[in-house]
Amino acid sequence: MRSLLIFYSLVLFVVTPAFCQKVQINKVELAGEKIVVHYDLDDTTPGNEYLLNLFSSVDNYNAPLAKVTGDIGPEVKPGAEKKVEWAIRDEYGGYKGKIALEIRGRVYVPFVKLTNFTVPQSYKRGKSYPLHWKSGANNPINVELYKGNLRVSGVSDLPNSGSYMLDIPAKAKTGSDYKLKISDTRNGDEVIWTSPFTVKNKVPLLLKILPVAAIGGAAAALGGSGGGEPSGGDGILDPPLPSTTKN
Repeated sequence: MRSLLIFYSLVLFVVTPAFCQKVQINKVELAGEKIVVHYDLDDTTPGNEYLLNLFSSVDNYNAPLAKVTGDIGPEVKPGAEKKVEWAIRDEYGGYKGKIALEIRGRVYVPFVKLTNFTVPQSYKRGKSYPLHWKSGANNPINVELYKGNLRVSGVSDLPNSGSYMLDIPAKAKTGSDYKLKISDTRNGDEVIWTSPFTVKNKVPLLLKILPVAAIGGAAAALGGSGGGEPSGGDGILDPPLPSTTKN
């Protein structure tokens, strides 16, 4: 692996030539079994986001590299000290020889972008929640609720109008592995997944148990008052015996 010779270049394709975009690769290093690319991404329009992919000369730059993490993929914001880590061994095995790297990208305009969905929030089953998003296309969309890899519910051919009421089924199992899948009905490549979120009971289980416990506690308190002994195991005191003293 140490005999790997790395070359690199960066080609940034943008769809807004009226604005100025500039990319500067500062360093490419071999760190263990990973290649780390350090770069800056400058843009005169800070609100822009980019879809960036890393390519290599091994396949003549035909397909983006898959074993990458960091500031790569969709929704990369402009800024300094960006970093991409590529697990070259996971992608190519024990590759040795010369390799050239290239980053290609464009301004990223997602077909939908959620604006109000908060992953850390817990969502309750049996309730509905408003979803809002910015629309980047006109095609209808599918909105589906998943628990792990299991599809729980969903709606198809929803107008890409920017809003929808998401229903959490009343019989959905509780858990922290729920995700939303939103897809373009006419373009199979346009799919987004939310990060995992939690679905919990509509009424906390503790509140359902407490009233029963309170009744049991009241009966126990009644049975233990008055200083007498119960006649049996029912917790009810016998009435006092009449007095036998004669005047």
